[in-house]
Amino acid sequence: MTPPEPSQEESRRRRLHLDLRPLRSSADFRRLYIGGGISFIGTMVTYVAIPFQVKELTDSFAAVGLVGLLQLVPMVVGGLWGGALADAHDKRRIVLLCSSVATGLAAVLMVNAFLAQPQVWVVYLVAMGFSLFDSLARPSAEALVPRLVAHDQLPAAAALTSFRMTFGSILGPTLGGVVLATWGSPWAYAIDAASYLVALSFYFRLSRVPPAEVGSRPGLRQISQGVAYAWSRKDLLGTYAIDFAAMVFAFPYAMFPFVAEELGAPWSLGWLYAAGSIGGLIAALTSGWTVRVSHHGRGVALAAVGWGVAIGLFGLTTNVWWALAMLAVAGAADMISVMFRLTMWNQSIPDELRGRLAGIELLSFTAGPQLGQVRSGLLAQATSLRFSLASGGFTSAFLTAIIAVFLPSLWRYDVRTDPNAALQRKRRAQEAARLSSGGERCEE
Repeated sequence: MTPPEPSQEESRRRRLHLDLRPLRSSADFRRLYIGGGISFIGTMVTYVAIPFQVKELTDSFAAVGLVGLLQLVPMVVGGLWGGALADAHDKRRIVLLCSSVATGLAAVLMVNAFLAQPQVWVVYLVAMGFSLFDSLARPSAEALVPRLVAHDQLPAAAALTSFRMTFGSILGPTLGGVVLATWGSPWAYAIDAASYLVALSFYFRLSRVPPAEVGSRPGLRQISQGVAYAWSRKDLLGTYAIDFAAMVFAFPYAMFPFVAEELGAPWSLGWLYAAGSIGGLIAALTSGWTVRVSHHGRGVALAAVGWGVAIGLFGLTTNVWWALAMLAVAGAADMISVMFRLTMWNQSIPDELRGRLAGIELLSFTAGPQLGQVRSGLLAQATSLRFSLASGGFTSAFLTAIIAVFLPSLWRYDVRTDPNAALQRKRRAQEAARLSSGGERCEE
C-alpha cells in the first residue's frame, strides 16, 4: 500500500527540524547511531587530549603537527583496505573488531599518562594505531547506513549522522577541556576507553550484514575497481577534491592550544574546539530544508567556499569572541557541505562498491586534516601563527572555486536526473517490492 502523503503542516515541520524517520523505522540504525555517537564523544575527548599532552611535553608547534603526519600512512592504508574489507565481509564484525582494539589503545594512552614521566613516543605510536583501526572500521560503519535505511530516508539519515557528529564535536572537546584542566590527560583517555565499551554493547546487538557480492575477496584488484569507479564519476571526484583542499589548507584545530594562549584566554581552549560544532549543530537542527535541494554538488561547493573564508577571517582576528564566532560560521558551512556530500554518496553509489568508495571518501575526510595539521604547524613555525591560519583559509576558498570550474559535472549534478541516482532508486524500489509482495498477497 502506498504511504499517505504528509500534510502541509508536517511538511513544514520537516523543513525546519530534523527528520527522525530513520531512527523510528530501523532498530539496527538506532543501535549503530547511538553506539557510534557515544564512541565519537570519547574519541573527541582524546582528539583534544593528544595535542594538549604533546604540547605539554614538548612545547613545540612542529611536534604537535607531527601527530597528523604520523597518522597519515596508517590512514591511507586502513581507508583503502577497510573499504575492500567492508565490501567482502560482514560489516558488523569489522566494526566490532576495530572498536575492541581501539578500547585497548585508549587504555594504553591512559596508563602512559599516569606515569611520572609520560613518553611522547607512546602517544605518537598509539595515535598511529587509532588512525589505522578507525580507518579500517569507518567504511563498514558508513556502508551499513544505506543497508539499514529506506532509500527515500537517506537524506534524513545523512542529516542525523551530521547532527550526531556535530553534537559529539561540541560535547567531546568541551568535556575534554574540563577534564584536562581539572584532572589531566589520564582521565581524558579513561573516558575514551569507557565510551568504546558502551558502544560495543550496542554493536553486539546489530544484525549481520553480509556483503552485496557473495564470494568477493579484498585485495588490490578490488581496491583498484573502487578507485576506477570513483575516477569515472567526476561529480564524486569533485566532492573528494573539495573536501581534501578544505582540510589541508583550512584545518587549524591542532593549533588551538597556541591560539588560546596568544588570545590571552586559556579558558577558551575547549570552546575553540567546540565553536565550529556549535555552528554545525544549528545548521543540522534546521536541516529539514535540505531534502528539497536536488543540486547537491552546488551545495557542497558553495558551503566549502564559506568554510574557507570564515577560517581565513578567524586567522585575522585578535578578539576571542570574534574568533569563536568565525569558527561557528565555518562549522555551519562545513555541516551543510557534509550533508550534501553524504546524500550524494548514499543515493548514487552501488551497494557492492559502497565500502570501497567509503574508504576513498575517508582519505579525503581524514587524511586532509592530518596533512592540515602538519601544514599549519610547519608554516606557523616558519612564519607566524596568524599567517598560517589566515592564508590557509583563503587559499582553501580559492581552490574550491577552481575545482568547481574544472569539474563542471559536480556543479551540474541533479539527483532527479542523474543516471546513477536513478539506477539506485530503481534497485531499492525493486528490493522493497520483493520484500513486501508476500505481505500484500496475504492481504489480498
